[in-house]
Formats: sequence, structure tokens, C-alpha cells
Amino acid sequence: MLDPPTDPQLPTPIAPSERPLTAAEFQRLADVPPEIEWFANIRNRSTRRAYENAIRDFMQFTGIVRPEEFRTVTRAHVIAWRDDLARRGLGGATIRHRHAALSSLFEYLCEKNAVTHNPVKGVKRPRAESGEGKTPAIGDHQARELLTAPGEETVKEKRDRAILSTLLYHALRREELCKLKVKDFKNMRRRVPHLVVSGKGEKTRYLPLHPGTNALNPAPLLSLRQKHGPSACAGAGIAHQ
Repeated sequence: MLDPPTDPQLPTPIAPSERPLTAAEFQRLADVPPEIEWFANIRNRSTRRAYENAIRDFMQFTGIVRPEEFRTVTRAHVIAWRDDLARRGLGGATIRHRHAALSSLFEYLCEKNAVTHNPVKGVKRPRAESGEGKTPAIGDHQARELLTAPGEETVKEKRDRAILSTLLYHALRREELCKLKVKDFKNMRRRVPHLVVSGKGEKTRYLPLHPGTNALNPAPLLSLRQKHGPSACAGAGIAHQ
């Protein structure tokens, strides 16, 4: 028997999964509190860890035990928590970040109609520090010395040069470097080689590949491609060989 012709205007049929939800599982998921939904929907591990610490700190301060108790929180509770964080000697950036985590939770509760408003809004936070950043930086001459520190003979030395060049010329985070794949170095945009970087929040950036990095990477990446294929994790392979 012939299959009926496929109409491109109709939605593509979806094959049923091997294990559909049972009625009990469906009801259990429907009863999940929105507070738990909010946390389960955070995919980035670093964000999850930071937000978990902030929410746990607020729960310990207010004595909250059950998720539903968040719906009775007022602005006075948030102000008292802010003052307690300051008394404990936490920095302004830490206090702002913890308020941001709590505000994110209440924004989701507002979206789910679990609360009428976000009690974190309107609470004065420590001012953001302006001016020159506190992160130590190296000068141009130090960067040049760092790039020339490894030799040029062995594969390991070339690998180290490639790592340093990629970090210095493209301002990558360590995690971004380790997530790089061989194919990420081989992208052309308007005839200019670009580096594809998967950053925070699952955002993808296309950075023009620095000529110095482009000249250093082929040797170690070529040996990696021969072993693992073009989808191999270049950063992890180079960093851990």
C-alpha cells in the first residue's frame, strides 16, 4: 500500500516516543511549584550554582522551608536581607548579584501569576563601582614575552604557543577555549577566517582570527584532526594532551 502524498503545507508528523508519560507522571509534573520550575529551567551550570547559593542564603535568613512560602515575601524582607549581607561584610558586587538572583525568581513567579509583584524591585542596591577595573592586567611587553616563552620545536611547545595566542589575541575565557572544536578555526566570513566561540548564556560569537594565531594553530590542530576528526574538541585536546 502506497503512503499518501506529503503536503508541504501540513505540519510534519511527530513519531510517538518510546515511553510516553503515564497519567501519574503527567499529574506530578503539573503539580510542580513554579519556584522549582524556575530553578530547573536554568541550564548554565555556573549560573545555577550562583543562584542556588543566593536563594539558599535568603531562605536561611527568612526561615523559608517550602517553595510556596516565597509568595508571602515582602519588600521589607528583602531590605532586611540586604542589610544583613552588608553586616556580614559581603562586597557590593556580591550583594547586587544575590539580589539579581532573587529578582529573577520573582520575575518568573509574576509571569506564572503566583505573585502580584516583584518585591525586589525598588530595593536600593550598593552602587556599582566605576573607574578602572580591579582585575590584574598585563602590558603589551609582558604579553609578547608570554607568547615567546614556549619554544618552537616540539608539538607540546607549539601547542602551548597556540593556547596562549588564542587566549591573548581573542580575550577568551578558559571555558570558552576548552569548548573550541577544530572546525571552529575554519570558518570564513567575507573571505576572512573567523573563530567561532560558544560563550556564556549559550551565545555564539564570531571573532576574526588573528594572523598570529592562524599561523600557530595548524600544526597541533592537524594532528588532532587526524586522530579525532573535524568535530574534535580542539581546546580540550590541546590543553590536555
